[in-house]
Parts: sequence; structure tokens; C-alpha cells
Amino acid sequence: MSLVLDPAAQDLLFREARTANTFTDEPVTEEQVQAIYDLVKYGPTAFNQTPLRITLVRSAEARERLVQHMAEGNQAKTAAAPLVAILSADNEFHEELPTLFPAFPQAKDVFFSERAARENAAGMNAALQAAYFIVGVRAAGLAAGPMTGFDFEGVRKEFLDDDHTPLMVVNIGKPGADAWYPRSPRLAYDQVITTV
Repeated sequence: MSLVLDPAAQDLLFREARTANTFTDEPVTEEQVQAIYDLVKYGPTAFNQTPLRITLVRSAEARERLVQHMAEGNQAKTAAAPLVAILSADNEFHEELPTLFPAFPQAKDVFFSERAARENAAGMNAALQAAYFIVGVRAAGLAAGPMTGFDFEGVRKEFLDDDHTPLMVVNIGKPGADAWYPRSPRLAYDQVITTV
């Protein structure tokens, strides 16, 4: 076997995992979210930058405000999910680099003094962290329903500020009845991998 990870863990994180569309009403606790973050914070990023920001939408009032900005097909499941998280990129992440990347604290000014460079780096590295977060949700025995079908500017204005760019909204919880669509095809190895 070429992988050292237990096959059951491989299934949990990848082979059997799906994007959930329904959830039970079992709550997602603060302790579960803490455990997820404490695991996924170790995923690699450039310069150890940590631009991902997670806004947990727990109150009924905040949930109603969010649902208004979701695409029609995403509204009901977002309203019903036990927990919803807005994942965004902090475009001012560079302020933390002297602490997070002590090997080269000057990276903050050398590479990220211009806003355009920060936005590009924040978007790419926060997207990496968002992927780690989804896998972390699965590692906690929960299902994730990541969505990009929403009014990005509306969500930014409603929940964030000008220094944060929304990336996705993720419904989180135990999967409910008929939570999954059938598994969609994936590209084969030879369609993706080339050797030069």
C-alpha cells in the first residue's frame, strides 16, 4: 500500500466524503470547532501566512441576514444547517508575519507592502486554508457543505469589512436524510498528471 494513512481515515476524509445538502439538528459545539481549527492551522501556506478568517453564524438573527444573500438554491439548507461559517481572506494578514514567520520578519514589507500583492497572496493562501478547514470538518466526523453561490459583496458588507474578502459559505453538521447527490466522476490519473 502506497499510503500510510489508515484506509478508514482515507474514506472519511476523501473517498466517502461528500458535500452535504441536508443535516440533522444536532448542534455543532464550540469545542468541535476549536478542535477542527487546532488541527487545520498546521496546513502549509506561503511564508506561514494565515489569512483565513472564519465567521461563525450562530444566532437566528445573523442567520436570517445571511440567508438573504444566498443564491435561491442555497437558502433553505443554509437556514437549516446546525452551523454556518463564512470563510474570508484577511487582506491585512501581513501585519502578523513578523510573528508567524520569524525566519524572515522583513517579508511583511519586502513582499506585501502593496495592497494588490496582499490581496493576491491572501486569496490563494486563504483558499488553501479553506480546503484544510473542510477536511478538518470531515476529520471531526461532521459533513461540510461549501458554497460559492451567494452575493459576495452583500456578505462582505453585512458581515465583514473592506479588508476582508469572502471566499465561501460552509454549512456544517451531521449529515441528514438524503444528504448526498450521487458521486460525480473524477478525472483519471493520466488526464491530470504529466511528467517532464
